[in-house]
Amino acid sequence: MTTSMLAYLARRTPSTGASYLTRRGFASDSTPVRKVAILGAAGGIGQPLSLLMKLNPLVSSLALYDISGTPGVAADVSHINTRSEVLGFAGEEQLGKALKGADVVIIPAGVPRKPGMTRDDLFNINAGIVKSLCAAVAKYCPHALVNVISNPVNSTVPIASEVFKKAGTYDEKRLFGVTTLDVVRAKTFYAGKAKVNVADVNVPVVGGHAGVTILPLFSQATSSANLANEEIEALTKRTQDGGTEVVEAKAGKGSATLSMAYAGAIFADACLKGLNGVPDVVECSFVQSTVTDLPFFASKVRLGKNGVEEVLGLGALSDYEKQGLEALKPELKSSIEKGIKFANA
Repeated sequence: MTTSMLAYLARRTPSTGASYLTRRGFASDSTPVRKVAILGAAGGIGQPLSLLMKLNPLVSSLALYDISGTPGVAADVSHINTRSEVLGFAGEEQLGKALKGADVVIIPAGVPRKPGMTRDDLFNINAGIVKSLCAAVAKYCPHALVNVISNPVNSTVPIASEVFKKAGTYDEKRLFGVTTLDVVRAKTFYAGKAKVNVADVNVPVVGGHAGVTILPLFSQATSSANLANEEIEALTKRTQDGGTEVVEAKAGKGSATLSMAYAGAIFADACLKGLNGVPDVVECSFVQSTVTDLPFFASKVRLGKNGVEEVLGLGALSDYEKQGLEALKPELKSSIEKGIKFANA
């Protein structure tokens, strides 16, 4: 790990506890027992995500599930001298054991993007995977917070909601589409262009999690910088195309797995803090929403002991952002409807 990453891990820990670096073995009695299950833990996102969640002192039990390969991942990660106990589960017959008692379920399972593929191209494969996994979640841990990473998130989150409705377990406060990578990219790209410290930057990203449905609100960025309109437009385009940028750079040998794992770990950490009663935990996420006329929408969300405590409004938008908001709605609406139709087929 780099010095900056070590410093980051120390900062991300709540002020009442020790840092990621000094907190070893068992946590203090005041730290709640929390189980996190990762479904798809042997994959390109799942493996680094498993590592990052093993480093999180808020996790007491880490269950790693995949169709195969998970016992090896679990054995590897379990040697790290941090608090959580790690168990690996492989095959559908062990899925229930992996999920039982989970407080947070993270779902990165599915196939990755390849050159020339859009998130929508992934739909037929990943939609079925998410549907079956969510049916198991409804059965074995119906009160868990569910973090959906599997793309296309604009469709897989509506699929999950329909599965939970059919099972009689749906709670809109406990289902999240993880759009944190869009925020991470927006912060990074903005800081580079504005020449400010990225640690001081925050940029809300709203809408959805694919192409033009991703709308970074650079007018609300902190630290503020007086960037030209064309620079804002270029930053917006780069944020929207961030996944494609990585897919093309890897030349057919992968997608945005490492940065997605990092973003997934940040959002899971926020969920755990909310469950533990840490105040004012706010992250952007794709959730059931009345912020617009669409049933699901990504915006800032305040997290708490029940999951979503409050879905926050969009705030003041620039003219460019207002145009982007209207432009994204048809595609996002179509993706949501596609997911709902698939779930009910």
